[in-house]
Amino acid sequence: SGHDCSDGGLIVAALEMAFAGNCGLQIEIHTEERDPLRVLFSEEPGLLMECPEENLNEVMKILSSYAVEAKVIGRPTKDEQIKVVHNKKEVLTESMPLLRAIWEETSYQLDRLQANPECVEEEWQSLKESFFPPYHLTFEPQETPPEVLLRTAKPKVAILREEGSNGDREMAAAFHQAGFEVWDVTMTDLLKGSVSLKDFKGVAFVGGFSYADVLDSAKGWAAVIRFNPKLRDEFDEFYHRPDTFSLGVCNGCQLMALLGWVPFYGLEDEKKVRFIKNTSERFESRFSWVKVLPSPAIMLRGMEGSVLGVWVAHGEGRVYFPDEGIKERVLKGSLAPLRYVDPRGEVTMRYPFNPNGSPEGITGLCSEDGRHLAMMPHPERCFKLWQWPWLPEEFKGLKASPWLKLFQNARQWVEES
Repeated sequence: SGHDCSDGGLIVAALEMAFAGNCGLQIEIHTEERDPLRVLFSEEPGLLMECPEENLNEVMKILSSYAVEAKVIGRPTKDEQIKVVHNKKEVLTESMPLLRAIWEETSYQLDRLQANPECVEEEWQSLKESFFPPYHLTFEPQETPPEVLLRTAKPKVAILREEGSNGDREMAAAFHQAGFEVWDVTMTDLLKGSVSLKDFKGVAFVGGFSYADVLDSAKGWAAVIRFNPKLRDEFDEFYHRPDTFSLGVCNGCQLMALLGWVPFYGLEDEKKVRFIKNTSERFESRFSWVKVLPSPAIMLRGMEGSVLGVWVAHGEGRVYFPDEGIKERVLKGSLAPLRYVDPRGEVTMRYPFNPNGSPEGITGLCSEDGRHLAMMPHPERCFKLWQWPWLPEEFKGLKASPWLKLFQNARQWVEES
């Protein structure tokens, strides 16, 4: 890993790496300059690099071969203490969590002015703790076999988008990587009749901001379908075909709820589950942690019990049950298969681990037969391991991202049905 020594100089670059790595530092610098402040806070061009100790000699050799001056100045530690020595004199000894809190103070004060102060305070308190993501795998992710990817006959999936959608390309890439024949389909294509859902085994409603969410999230998109008799009948026919599946992510999740595709088909409008404004009162873009619970969802088969990181990006992601009886039926029927969890891996309402305030940590809903899944997080934005911002050591040897299995499950179900 590395960090440029720009704003704040060497010490700020080192501290920011420690904050992100959740570790302490032991730094020892020897210079002709007697003033440690001029050394530590100098913003002259430079790069701070971290490498495994066994690779140190090779790294230094490579840098020397390019006439790049380099010095070894320290190492990370597990005791969460920051210790800096300059010319054999200790100039700083402090706990990393405290320094991280000081570093975050300005952002905290600004956030209090533009978001829910209670949520801001919760996040502020969490920054004083030290923890790693509670990732846990109950299966071994595998790449899609080449013979599957090279087939000429593949199940077709429609990547459906509307004006304002923006998640179609990554969704298409994820399904393609799982062995589908991917079609880019717009609502205009369906309205004109140039494309029909009869030709597809799957439909993916993508994320984004359809019609700029001016009528609230996904309401404009839902209205196009619900109030056009031709489209309404076409979508209803697709929904009820026993050989089809659907996936709705973010804006697509909100759409599926408004259409009544999850959790129960045929609910009166006043009883339908909806996704409303986040408790934090702001757009949330984070890499959150979710647990996969047992459920009928076909796309989550074999993933039960896993705790995974996943990108979230929404302003209206808090699930709302107008009827408590519907919520009880959802929980009893195991139709809420994805839940936000805290650093202990437990389902949580605590912000920011639950970024939107959804009750019971719910961030996904499925139909009773499991064929239709709606979720606020974006698995299509982390179906490659390099899309994860951080991986534990036990994940670094994986052949594929755990989220790829969600898309592979869809293909396998189609092939078996």
